Amino acid sequence: MINNVILGRYSILTLIFVLAGFSSFAQNSVIISGQDPSRRVITTAVPFLNFAPDSRHSAMGDAGVATSPDANSAHWNAGKLSFIKDDYGFSISHSPWLGKLVNDMSLNYLSGYKKIDENSAFGIDLRYFNMGDILLTDGRGNSIGEFNPRDIAIGGTYSRKLSANLGLGISARFIHSNLSGNISSASGAESKPGTGVGADIGIYHQKAIVAGKKEGMWSWGATITNIGPKITYNSAADLDYIPTSLRLGTAYKVFFNPTNSITFVLDANKLLVPTPPTYKTNSDGTLATDASGNLIISEGKDPNRPLLSGIFGSFSDAPGGFQEEWSEFTFSLGMEYLYADKFALRTGYFHEDATKGGRRYFTMGAGFTMKRIGLDFSYLVPQVQNHPLAETLRFSMKYSIASK
Repeated sequence: MINNVILGRYSILTLIFVLAGFSSFAQNSVIISGQDPSRRVITTAVPFLNFAPDSRHSAMGDAGVATSPDANSAHWNAGKLSFIKDDYGFSISHSPWLGKLVNDMSLNYLSGYKKIDENSAFGIDLRYFNMGDILLTDGRGNSIGEFNPRDIAIGGTYSRKLSANLGLGISARFIHSNLSGNISSASGAESKPGTGVGADIGIYHQKAIVAGKKEGMWSWGATITNIGPKITYNSAADLDYIPTSLRLGTAYKVFFNPTNSITFVLDANKLLVPTPPTYKTNSDGTLATDASGNLIISEGKDPNRPLLSGIFGSFSDAPGGFQEEWSEFTFSLGMEYLYADKFALRTGYFHEDATKGGRRYFTMGAGFTMKRIGLDFSYLVPQVQNHPLAETLRFSMKYSIASK
């Protein structure tokens, strides 16, 4: 669970592997987890890129591909940004992270947008994941100093309407992941910050409809996010995938009258990276190898594949076949009540299969808007007692200027 509950200081495991210089040990840790069919969790580098950064959408079970556009659309679906009504605006969000375990981790997100014309918009965003101060040790447990691991991603988005109802958007970002500075272990293994790039593409469609006597707005969206090469923290021979993801979503907003509405939201998300295979074992339980010393795959596919092969192969490489591929989807359900565009109540539910991390939690939140300024907050309630994500809070503030 630690890999998907992020889980703890997710970088600590990476630090051990990097500083000890045991890339094969890092691979075997994945192999061992892959050997257990009850816990075949998919892991990636820089998972913070997929964390829900803002309060509005995290209050709806982390659903946001097809919701109405706002200043945080660059994260959820770049295609939405061209439908935003205001001329320009920004949002800033902060969340203490894993507060049940530590008191110095946080997730921070700053985003802004500017309408170029009636049909297009430009956005920028900055996300910063602070993992707090930790004590670094080498493979023998010897202290080699303290460090503050941190991840940063800076991106830009361009979104354009293709028609009155359809929008397309693209985003590109630079990723910098500094888990250990340039500290080296006693064994001489060197570490360095990991750097990389990622790109998103999103499509969004909305259409006004009438059901009975009620007017409504139906929308759907699809995105592929964080498309980019692998990154490394030590050498070109030890590469890790970034969290490339496919997200599909739909939303339906019902207008009861000019001041009251409810939106229902559904999202499905899947990581487009290889599933850990299972490996042959010897009679004594150790992992079997071929004449060249390579591990022998018994089910699944080799996870060390190029980018495109990893993306397209992620739909058919699970050792458990279609059933396991289906279990790799997470689902988010959400609802938002809005009064006069000034007050909002939100709730949602997030579901992940037990074999893929088992994150399951309810969410809730509220929002208030006064003239140009809006404040939102959300709260997470896991189904499991003493869960690391329990009592996770997110706070957001937004500011916008309407078009003249």
